[in-house]
Amino acid sequence: MTNDSLHTRRRLLSITGTVAAVGLAGCSASQADTEEEPTATEAHSETDSHDETEGGHSETDGHDETEGGHNDEEAGHGDDSHHEEEIGEPTETAQVDMITKDGTYHFTPHVARVKVGGTVTFHNESGSHSATAYHPDNDQPQLVPDGAASWDSSILSEEGATFEHTFETEGVYHYYCTPHETVGMIGSIIVGEPEAHGQPALEEPPQDMPDSVREKITELNEMCNSALGHGH
Repeated sequence: MTNDSLHTRRRLLSITGTVAAVGLAGCSASQADTEEEPTATEAHSETDSHDETEGGHSETDGHDETEGGHNDEEAGHGDDSHHEEEIGEPTETAQVDMITKDGTYHFTPHVARVKVGGTVTFHNESGSHSATAYHPDNDQPQLVPDGAASWDSSILSEEGATFEHTFETEGVYHYYCTPHETVGMIGSIIVGEPEAHGQPALEEPPQDMPDSVREKITELNEMCNSALGHGH
């Protein structure tokens, strides 16, 4: 082989080696770039994951709303337990509904008002109830005007059953449901336009009564005194 041919062969081998080295370097660089830069799919996945995290934050906000709802419920309950109804002027007749609802027992309205000689109809809307005067004739303390007649409807169990009583003596009367007195089923009747002073019903409830009964009568006394324009 001539010197020129040998030189040419060595030059080709050198060039080939250089090209191969460059190719390998380019391949390594391309692979490194691929590992360092996420694909479009991976980037989208990371974005979704970030959105889910933000969504989790929204769930925390939802928890706050739940707590707020709990507070509203408590406020609602408080409003119902301290509800004050308006007591109007005396009328010839009045109706009081006796109600069992959601585990509670009550007369509606809590305080009715009629003229002297007016009649109150006690109407059993639901459950089994009585309308019974706080009167010695019913083995109870006197929470009716002096000389006033007693009354007792006995237990009314039939839906729609009624009992009537005519009030001939002016004053304030407290009455109760015999099976549900201790859970607060107590009501009042104002007859005419009596002077609040001297009304047995508006005195401090007897000490020997259960606390729940005393508390309810105290609430009714406040309502009656307010209706009669009398404040303590």
